[in-house]
Amino acid sequence: MKKYKVGVIGGTGMVGQRFVSLMENHPWFELTEIAASSRSAGKTYEEAVGNRWAVDTPIPEMAKSLIVKNAVDDMEAIAKSVDFVFSAVDMKMDEIKALEEAYAKLECPVVSNNSAHRWTPDVPMIIPEINPQHIQIIDSQRKRLGTKRGFIAVKSNCSIQSYVPALHPLRDEFGIKSILVCTYQAISGAGKTFESWPEMVDNVIPYIGGEEEKSEQEPLKIWGSVENGEIKKAESPSITAQCLRVAVSDGHMAAVFVSFDKKPAKEEIIERWLNFSGRPQELGLPTAPKQFLHYFAGDDRPQTKLDRNLEGGMAVSIGRLWPDTQYDYKFVCLSHNTLRGAAGGAVLLAELLCAEGWI
Repeated sequence: MKKYKVGVIGGTGMVGQRFVSLMENHPWFELTEIAASSRSAGKTYEEAVGNRWAVDTPIPEMAKSLIVKNAVDDMEAIAKSVDFVFSAVDMKMDEIKALEEAYAKLECPVVSNNSAHRWTPDVPMIIPEINPQHIQIIDSQRKRLGTKRGFIAVKSNCSIQSYVPALHPLRDEFGIKSILVCTYQAISGAGKTFESWPEMVDNVIPYIGGEEEKSEQEPLKIWGSVENGEIKKAESPSITAQCLRVAVSDGHMAAVFVSFDKKPAKEEIIERWLNFSGRPQELGLPTAPKQFLHYFAGDDRPQTKLDRNLEGGMAVSIGRLWPDTQYDYKFVCLSHNTLRGAAGGAVLLAELLCAEGWI
């Protein structure tokens, strides 16, 4: 098949690097453009990244000699030369909004890892196995933007990628009333390594700016409905969250407490987890895990070091399902925050958009 030509905007940062690494040997996508700030523009990608390469595999050979372009000044040339772009830029929120919309208006679809457009009413925020139907809102967005091809689609925050997939298969049948979630989030979520953030060694920081609001509100858009050209948030369940930064390189863990309208048996919950699959599995998308949700019966799993890379880091691990004294049940879940939670989730979203004919 003919490959899609792809650009990465913000390619020198940690998530941008992960996008570049995921393009190596991708069966559908060919990386042809990398863009970043004026500091990197004009250099080869290898020169621009220098000693800041943070992925555990080497810089792909096909990316090393690509000349980095200016994400703003070279926008028109980039938009003309690719089929779509991934966005992982590190800018002020209003600047990201304007930049992504400018690319879309140049008829270049944007698949974004950024949070800037997550609450734009006609921009779909998608976990591909959970709410692929929200893609339909792109028609309304294109009317607003005045485009034929261009649009913006975003992935959700990395903090919700573990517990929302675990709760989703239970929601329709049993009804979820309330959720309490505590997340234990890796330092790569802040774009850091232990080398660049030595203060995190042997440490926990009980605050991540803006993360608790995202963890409480974004699931309601994911579970919302498309109405009158906008995505309307779901009215329930109620969610309260506390988010901690922990001394882990990669992998976000969540401790979840949940109450249902109709309390299921423990065996029913596990059966629904093990049998759940979504549109990516149905389509056999290249980045999709064969088994989306994995349940571990042992008391000491999932563990970050052992389980974050399950199915290429694209699966969600669940364990310790048990009745609770205050809520109906509690459990623990884990996802790889820079793969399923960031670049990998966006690549899977792009695959879905291509397979369904939107790109």
